[in-house]
Amino acid sequence: MAKQLSNSEIDRRNILNNPYAVKAIQKEVGFVGTYFIDEYKFTVRQVADFYEVDQRTIERYLVNYADELKENGYEILTGQHLKDFKNSVDTDTNVGINPKTVRLGVLNFKAFLNIGMLIAESEKARLLRSLVLNIVLDVVGKKAGGTAKYINQRDDTYLISLYVGENYRKDFTDALKECVDMGNFKYPVYTNKIYKSIFKEHAGEYRSILSLTKKENVRNTMYSEVLTTISMYETGLANEIKKKYKSIGRKLKPKEVDEIFEEFEKNPAWVPQIEMARMKMASRDYGFREVLHPELANYVNPLNTDEFERFLGDKSAELADRIEQYKDVF
Repeated sequence: MAKQLSNSEIDRRNILNNPYAVKAIQKEVGFVGTYFIDEYKFTVRQVADFYEVDQRTIERYLVNYADELKENGYEILTGQHLKDFKNSVDTDTNVGINPKTVRLGVLNFKAFLNIGMLIAESEKARLLRSLVLNIVLDVVGKKAGGTAKYINQRDDTYLISLYVGENYRKDFTDALKECVDMGNFKYPVYTNKIYKSIFKEHAGEYRSILSLTKKENVRNTMYSEVLTTISMYETGLANEIKKKYKSIGRKLKPKEVDEIFEEFEKNPAWVPQIEMARMKMASRDYGFREVLHPELANYVNPLNTDEFERFLGDKSAELADRIEQYKDVF
């Protein structure tokens, strides 16, 4: 999926919030400034020189994107901090500091990178953006074991959600088997109804978006929050179907099951759970797998640093390792 970093704040944030990608990019770019308070800092002059543009061009972006750049590490030094910074600067390096200045804007590497994602006037920035996208793909791929298709399984809550969900799945299929007067087609029909209700796609659409083969189980690619929401639907619907079956003393017709389903999904108590599942699924698939669910486009948000730590960090793990970790539970 082609990305235009200069036009998408979500894409920029998904890179800048990924500490593993930023570290790899910093190593590859090799742009060294003044080491100050545990990180490298760059003056506006240095950033302008790197991107081969006029200093006023950088200053314009600092004004037009002030909130975003401040969040990612642009700051104004004054007082003692300014004095300390001046003392840290290599005297042989011209970084564009007026000796009489009482305010100095400096950028850390993230803010420097942020500028590079925004600036349209620099060919060097365009080349950097291309490099950045390649590095991000490489970092996520390596951290996820070669492909992001099963990155959901690296979450430490995934395996338990999948395991517990199998019990609720059986409750649901047993209810359909015992209480619904319909052939085996009822299983995919009502499973797809659940998927449509939760994330607006049936299994075939989901499979196509994630490029899954027919042999690949769609639930093996779903995040724990989505699996939990599906489980809640399945156990709730199983209960309602069984209650109706007992009350009328015969198997339910498809129309009667449809009515139960329609009434079930209208319950406003579902709204927070479904909204959360949609947001997690849409945002993570966009950020990690680089796929967009068209029906969930409005739910895409940038991933925060905690999300990258959760799926790419030290606490994440391959599925085989998770199984070993939880073998006593199973």
